[in-house]
Amino acid sequence: MITRDEALKLIREHVKNEKLIKHMIAVEAIMRELAKRLGEVEELWGLVGLLHDIDYEMTKSQMERHGIVGAEMLKGKLPEEALEAIRAHNEKTGHEPKTKLAKALIAADNISGLIVAAALVMPHKKLEEVKLDTLKRKFKDRDFARGANREKIKLCEEIGLSLEEFLELSLNALKKISHELGL
Repeated sequence: MITRDEALKLIREHVKNEKLIKHMIAVEAIMRELAKRLGEVEELWGLVGLLHDIDYEMTKSQMERHGIVGAEMLKGKLPEEALEAIRAHNEKTGHEPKTKLAKALIAADNISGLIVAAALVMPHKKLEEVKLDTLKRKFKDRDFARGANREKIKLCEEIGLSLEEFLELSLNALKKISHELGL
């Protein structure tokens, strides 16, 4: 399995959009916290979160390939369970999320966008300003951060966390790396 430093180097070779890189780092942070909470392998879960969109810029015009190409790129660098989670995080690939890892990735991918959007509407655009109650209200507001699929976020319940626990865990995970995210 590759190291985080090797993963970051690979990302820098394939991803030019800084916002996308920050998104990948945000998903990594949430995945690491989930792994800790669920007793899973933190390094593996973190790498899956970090690398899940490595092929996005190459495949965005053919979304049915997003995740498939990434898994091919990462073959031999991550175990098969991780590659399958990366394939399954994009429903257009036809891969169903069957494992806890795959479901966690989908939920983390979607909640990261909702949390960042919530921070960006705060007076100082800082994560520290976002409270759990604010996040719960934003979650219920279907017009807010429409790209954050609420049903996919609710996959947290299939991996053993209530929605509130997942929102809190994810928010705290991003607050810990707010300096890296510029929020």
